[in-house]
Amino acid sequence: QVQLVESGGGLVQAGGSLRLSCAASGSIFRINDMAWYRQAPGKQRELVAAVTSGGRINYADSVKGRFTISRDNAKNTLYLQMSNLKPEDTAVYYCNSEILVTLINRRVYWGQGTQVTVSS
Repeated sequence: QVQLVESGGGLVQAGGSLRLSCAASGSIFRINDMAWYRQAPGKQRELVAAVTSGGRINYADSVKGRFTISRDNAKNTLYLQMSNLKPEDTAVYYCNSEILVTLINRRVYWGQGTQVTVSS
C-alpha cells in the first residue's frame, strides 16, 4: 500500500512564505515524476510545478520566480517552497506521483491535500 502524505500548509499573510512537504511511503520500487497541483474553491485542479525523476522541472506561469519544487530521492519526499505568496495562491495543494510498486506495476497516486490560505 502506497501513500502520499502532505504537510506544511497553513495561514500566512500576503508576501509570506510556506514550505510544503509530501512523503511517499509503502511498498515502493521506484518513483517517477512528482508534482504539485492545487485547487481553489469553484475552480479546476491545476498543475503548479512538476519534477521528473531525472530532475527536469517545469512551473505554471503564475508561480514562476516565486515557487521552487525539489525532491529528495533518498527520503522519497517532494517539497514546494513558496515565497511572496499572494491571496490568489489560496487553494488546497495536492501531491501527485507516478510510482512503481514492481518493475511493471505502476500507477498515479494522490495525497489527501493540504490547505494553504493567504490573507491580504
